[in-house]
Amino acid sequence: MIIFAPMAEQIYYPFQSFKASKKLCFLTGKPLNSSEEQIHVFPQWLMSRYKLEDQPFKLLDESIQTYKDLKLPCSAEANELYVEPLERDIEAAFTIGYEAVKELDELRLFQWAAKWLHGIIFNELQAAMRQQNAEGEEFSVSQSILQRFTNLHVMLQTLSLPIKFDEFKPYSLFLFKVNNLENEFGYRDEVSTVTFALRINDFGLIINLQDNGTIGRYLQETYDKIKDRTLHPIQFEEFSARAFYAAYLFNRLPNYDIMPVGDDIFIEANQLRGNSTKPLFDEWQVRTYGQVLESFWKKWGYLLLEIIKDPDNPVSHLFDADGNFIPADSIDLGL
Repeated sequence: MIIFAPMAEQIYYPFQSFKASKKLCFLTGKPLNSSEEQIHVFPQWLMSRYKLEDQPFKLLDESIQTYKDLKLPCSAEANELYVEPLERDIEAAFTIGYEAVKELDELRLFQWAAKWLHGIIFNELQAAMRQQNAEGEEFSVSQSILQRFTNLHVMLQTLSLPIKFDEFKPYSLFLFKVNNLENEFGYRDEVSTVTFALRINDFGLIINLQDNGTIGRYLQETYDKIKDRTLHPIQFEEFSARAFYAAYLFNRLPNYDIMPVGDDIFIEANQLRGNSTKPLFDEWQVRTYGQVLESFWKKWGYLLLEIIKDPDNPVSHLFDADGNFIPADSIDLGL
């Protein structure tokens, strides 16, 4: 839940009473002058580089769109002032690769991933509304999910408003150098946990956008062992599986207070533990983790029973039986 002071009206809340309309700018909430005022969810430079425009994209309702079909309503002004400069920063760094991405301000990566995931969320909800309306049902969605989406959208507005995070980061971010195939585009997201992974060029990036850094701390020991190594793609996917599964196990919904101070708007994170003595993460289940890993390793043909043949030591390409890192060039598997 977000608690906000009366002076913060300039923040746009599209998910309150579900006002996420195609007639309002996704970022500012201002009415659009034309239905042509739209941007692609997947930026044009990325779609062109990886030939994604006409590739199929399946939504949660099982309907099929193409990558270029997924769009966000965006005013020409917001696009020029906020979105395009962000895309230029990201495109420049992503074109160079890992070393340039490493030098990017993390907030820019967060904003870019948040814009992308918000675009997916917007299109998923529009599709769900169409489906439920066609079936004569009133549109409904979990309040906890809407709260998570609201939190994310408020923080996305750091792009356009003087919003500052008060001594916390709302996200966990993991960046690796990866031996990817040339022109490979590896992407996945989990909307319900607002988790995002991208593997292109010579790097891989994973962000949970709404955990206040908790998943980063949960996986810190593992990340510290491998963050300065070059990974084989199967190793990146293994760490991705751990991060996505950790996001699933994370059982708190972060709450925030929003306070205007002078010309700025400060977001303060409330304590995650609250009054609960329950651990922040549910218990790690090897079989469930194995199912996640099976999905992430689909390219290499691994099956669940193979992964968890020894339940105490599921298959790993990151670490050997003694817990030592396995060098990427020693892995005899295709990229």
